[in-house]
Parts: sequence; structure tokens; C-alpha cells
Amino acid sequence: MKPLRIAMVTTFYPPFNFGGDGIYVQRLARALTARGHHVEVIHDTDGFRQLSGRTPDLPPEDGVIVHRLGSRFPMLGALAVQQTGQPLSHRRALQELLTDRFDVIHYHNISLIGGPGIWKIGTGIKLHTAHEHWMVCPSHILWRDNREICDERRCLRCVLRHKRPPQLWRATDLVAREARHVDAFLMLSQSCLDNHRRFGFTAPAQVIPSFLPDAPELPEQPSIHPRPFFFFAGRLEVIKGLQDVIPAFDDRLNADLLIAGDGEYEPELRRLAEGKSNVHFLGRLPPEDLRRYYRDALAAITPSRCYEVFPLVVLEAFRDGTPIIARDLGPYPEIVHHTGGGALFRSTDELAKILRQFADDPALSAKLGQKALRGFDENWREDVALTAYFEIIENLREQRS
Repeated sequence: MKPLRIAMVTTFYPPFNFGGDGIYVQRLARALTARGHHVEVIHDTDGFRQLSGRTPDLPPEDGVIVHRLGSRFPMLGALAVQQTGQPLSHRRALQELLTDRFDVIHYHNISLIGGPGIWKIGTGIKLHTAHEHWMVCPSHILWRDNREICDERRCLRCVLRHKRPPQLWRATDLVAREARHVDAFLMLSQSCLDNHRRFGFTAPAQVIPSFLPDAPELPEQPSIHPRPFFFFAGRLEVIKGLQDVIPAFDDRLNADLLIAGDGEYEPELRRLAEGKSNVHFLGRLPPEDLRRYYRDALAAITPSRCYEVFPLVVLEAFRDGTPIIARDLGPYPEIVHHTGGGALFRSTDELAKILRQFADDPALSAKLGQKALRGFDENWREDVALTAYFEIIENLREQRS
């Protein structure tokens, strides 16, 4: 394919970034740039500055052109978009940047840069990747009343319990109306697509693989921890489900639990782990340190209580040949059933049994780890994902012509 001019439009982008969606956009932008395409990222800074209370230092340039949009009053700018579903703060800048300049406009998390109203701005083939369930859920995660999985709409009460201002535009057909400007919606798992359909999203959509950048193999080294261990990496929040894992680490289990990350639920998790010598909190670790923990672990534990879209921790584990132990929810069943690279649990008793099996039989971890690595090579390597990406663009071009 000849070089394309591609715009990435998103709310969060490093270092104005909290979670995996901004990292995904950065990795995709860099991968496309490395292949000779011209990529410009257009992102909002108001949301991050308001939510974090800080303005981060800018990193060195990496070949990707980045337009950082902000206003004098970030709270008002972010609130205006959140309340109207329209790009009130950045409309003029977006129109100037996106009109008649790109072959492809690829939207990502648009919740605070423009809402559904941003889809009609600009020209070119238009894609949108769903990194959360924002298009069908005001809390983004289908976590009803901040305490349970959502199976039907009770949005007003739910959003108040999430301590967020209600969005009146969600009572209208704004998403469906503006979605007609997008050529294809991309879902990172079948579970994510199914959830969107279940809650009434009918626009054209398809599953596309997530990916990790190519990376050199780690050199052979002694294990980073003196005892066999399981590994968790992520935000320490109620929805991540660690409170269901820590009780399983008693004196009968000949393995430790290493926890990397921080968050508002950490004090409660530490209280739950009091007296357990085999549970260790590592704090937030830099990305370059995480790989050794993944590689040396018996398994990575992913116990989320809510619907994930496609957690990067799965790919980080699989890339270094480490299986996962996951809750039987969201994308995890399709990942495990498709690759064989892990085990699923539905209850605390099932989890405790699986942990004992892994701890008592290291060969089980090695066997499932080989399947995990093969699954990564076949499905989620950078070249695999970008081949699928360009096929989608080419198909849409043919449909237009």
C-alpha cells in the first residue's frame, strides 16, 4: 500500500494519559510511522489536566506529529463536551486540522475531545476503535451502580452513583445519528462487539486484533523472585477483582502473589493481605521492568469483575510465554478457548484449585505458556494486526469507489 496520511483523534495520549487506550494509540501511530505512513495525532489535554490536576512534561519527539488541544479553563472545556456530546471547545481547530488533509481519520477515545459530534468533522475514510463501552454506557465500563455488571439500562441512577454528571444527550439518538459518518467501527474482541449489539449499537462493526510492538527476547537470567509466584499488573480498583484473589494465598499454597500497580483500592487490598507473607505489593513499575515479572511468573492473574475490552496485560504475558488465569468473563473465554494459553475460573473455589495445580506442577505452566506464545505469534504480533488494519482500509476504499 502506498504511504497514507492518517490522523489519530483521541482524548488521551501520553503523557496526558491514564490507561491503555492512549498507549495503544501511541503504539499504532509509531508502528504506522515506521512503515512510511504520515501520522498526526490530535488529542485533548483538558480532560487529563482537570482529572489529574497537573500538566506533564512533554517527551522527546518520535516521528509522530502531535497536536495537543487545550483551553484556558480545562474544567469548563471538558464539561462542555461531556454534557453536549459535541466538540464545543475544539471545533474550529478540529475543522482546520481534519478537513481535506487525510486519507484516513481514525477515532479512538473521543469522550472528552468531541463526543459523537466529532465524527462528522473531516474528510477521508473514517474508522473508530472502541477501547471501552463508552458508546453504549455513560460510565464506559458496564458496571451498574458502581457495584455489579450491567445487564439492562438504568443509566441515570447508575451515573449518579458513579459520581458523574448525567449526560442529557444520551437520551437522544445522537450516537446512532452521528455514527453514520463513520465507515467502520473496530472492536478489539468479540465480547466487546457482542456487548455493543446487546445494548442497541447497530452501526457497521468488526473485530480487529490488538497488538504489541515487536521486542527483542529477554536474556537468560535467574528468576526475579526467589519463590514461585503469580503476577498481577494493573490499577488497584474494585472492578479489577484482586479482593477475590488474595484470600486464596494461604499457607497451603507454595507460591507468592506479586502485585504491580497502585490505585484508590490499595489500602483495602493491603488490609486484606495483612498477615500473608506470600502477598507482596510492588507499587507502580516502569514498563521495562514488567517483562521479567511476566516471564518468570507461573501465570498472570486477570480477575476483572467487569467487562474488559482487550487487556494489554494478556498480550504482555503471552509475548513472553506466560499463561493467564482469568475470570470467565468478557474477552477472556474467547482468548483462552482460542489459544489454550490459560485457565478460567468462575468462583473463588475454582480459582484456589487452579492456583494449587499451577503451584504443584510447574510443567503445567510451561505447557500452557507455549500455547500462549504460539497464540501471540499467530494473532497479535504487530505485523498480523497491521495486515488486518490495511485490509480494512483497502476494503473500504473499494466500497467507496
